[in-house]
Amino acid sequence: MKKLATIFALTAAFNAPVWAATKTVTLSVSGMTCAACPITVKKALTKVEGVAKTEVSFERKEAVVTFDDAKTNVSALIEATTDAGYPSRVAQ
Repeated sequence: MKKLATIFALTAAFNAPVWAATKTVTLSVSGMTCAACPITVKKALTKVEGVAKTEVSFERKEAVVTFDDAKTNVSALIEATTDAGYPSRVAQ
């Protein structure tokens, strides 16, 4: 009987849902040279699955991105801006 209880407990632990977390990252996008550049950067970031919100500032040369970490990650966000012609990195 004790073994059966242990098996049920382990099964429940391994089948428990993994909760995603909403994360926010600030990317430095130094290659933006005109007021139209943030539009392209924003479009590229919003196409990434899991991105919930994007704010791009030409003046600060940065993008603040809120995303679901179960669907995407910072590397995918950097890849999206780079593929759009605007290499980025995590702001310090």
